[in-house]
Amino acid sequence: MAKTKFIFVTGGVMSGIGKGVATSSIGKILQSKGYSVTAIKIDPYINVDAGTMTPTEHGEVFVTDDGLETDQDLGNYERFLDTNILSGNYMTTGRVYLSVINRERNLEYGGKNVEVVPDIPLEVISRIKRAAKTTKADFVLIEIGGTVGEYQNILFLEAARMLKTENPEDVLIFLVSYLPVPNKIGEMKTKPTQYAARSLNSVGIQPDFILCRSEQPVDEVRKNKIALFCSVPKNHVIASPDVDFIYEIPVNYDDERLGEKILSALKLKVKTKDLKDWRKEVERIRGIDKKIKIGIVGKYFNSGNFMLADSYISVIESVKQAAWSNGYKPEIEWISSEDFEEDPKSIKRLKQLDGVIIPGGFGSRGIEGKISTVKFLRENNIPLLGICYGMQIICIEFARNVCGLKGANTTEIDQETKYPVIDIMPEQKKNLKEKNYGATMRLGAYPAQLKTGTIAYSTYKTEAISERHRHRWEVSPEYIETLESKGLVFSGKSPNGKLMEIAELKQKDHPFLLGTQFHPEFKTRFMKPHPIFNAFMKAAVKGKEGKK
Repeated sequence: MAKTKFIFVTGGVMSGIGKGVATSSIGKILQSKGYSVTAIKIDPYINVDAGTMTPTEHGEVFVTDDGLETDQDLGNYERFLDTNILSGNYMTTGRVYLSVINRERNLEYGGKNVEVVPDIPLEVISRIKRAAKTTKADFVLIEIGGTVGEYQNILFLEAARMLKTENPEDVLIFLVSYLPVPNKIGEMKTKPTQYAARSLNSVGIQPDFILCRSEQPVDEVRKNKIALFCSVPKNHVIASPDVDFIYEIPVNYDDERLGEKILSALKLKVKTKDLKDWRKEVERIRGIDKKIKIGIVGKYFNSGNFMLADSYISVIESVKQAAWSNGYKPEIEWISSEDFEEDPKSIKRLKQLDGVIIPGGFGSRGIEGKISTVKFLRENNIPLLGICYGMQIICIEFARNVCGLKGANTTEIDQETKYPVIDIMPEQKKNLKEKNYGATMRLGAYPAQLKTGTIAYSTYKTEAISERHRHRWEVSPEYIETLESKGLVFSGKSPNGKLMEIAELKQKDHPFLLGTQFHPEFKTRFMKPHPIFNAFMKAAVKGKEGKK
């Protein structure tokens, strides 16, 4: 078996320039050349996992099939590479340090001094090699979070340096850097990228490739400058200009023959050339001109004066895939549920939308606005998809306004509610009482059984499914019979019938009103929209075309 090759992806100049999609795109290009690929994300946070990080600061918490709460970039890896990325492919500073400390306490170091260097970088390398062995991939891509020059990620850069020193023929280092074009100057500047490359040099690393992120393609003059001052071959300076949608990036890289250049640098051959279907789909999407309006009613939007769409990135990508699949481009409208609490009459704006999604979340802020949203959409026959907390909101609204259980609520919000339609799982009550919040939820993939003759069954076309979860609260068994007697259908349940996985209204009562306790957005892939999102979008399209 050929030796595994490792590619480290680092970032320079500033954060948010797309290292995650760059890593994913490099992986897709290598797949198209006939090689198997997996990807690892390293987060320079003390948090042991991403579960306790605030969405408005860190972005979405992505959940793997085996139940780890991770950075959103693992979702990008899965959507691009069309493969499950498991928990062994994610690490944080906290996770690495905790492992080293536990090993020291267990005397696994044989009594020797345990030091930050080299033991922390060696633990990082051990985890990388373990992921390579587990996945048996030809290539392991390792994205190092943050930017070069930051104190937080220096130990991970040291791991990259050590691994390259150990295996110089099997390791490549990529620097993803930003080239600004100041408005008043009108010239693309390379100096920040030069400083980023020098920052890498200062920790003993010379980049092999530089991916140049910019508003417009990098010209030959700039490529020559970067090659000269960063000691990189000119043909290893790769233009990565802004695109309309992220799935164009592998096509751009392929046009620059990035795959061939990587394989040449590692003395490997191209096995196949198969980006044909990807290119074809990108061209089809570019040609779509019909638009559909989808509202996302949530609360994890605002970061100061800016809107943080990353809080719901998997939902957004799932909406795009479903819309594109149905021949539409989505126009997504962000709506804070708190707006409807401050001005109840403003809820009429929902009539302008073709469909609405209430995504997952936690806490009391904005819940009454979400309940009002469900009521309005139910009464006005506007397609609604509720995810996790969104499904629970559907059940609460139905209990209050259809079943007559005034004040019905979730005990997450109101522990004294007379009608606890949504309640905590018994085994979690002790954890909550002791404030042990980290990784105490129902996490990862769980099976469910679908009821025939329902929207859910017609959507999946099978009775048995497996979907990813991230929650503590469930529909209380005490109220299931009451809810069902008034017309709410629990079309998906756990195999033992105790946990409600999907709630819906019959199509004779509403064109599409369905909630899932799980997160279907975590299993969307490029060119493979998730069945639930696809069914929701078909209902939205049907309603839109019916208005004509």
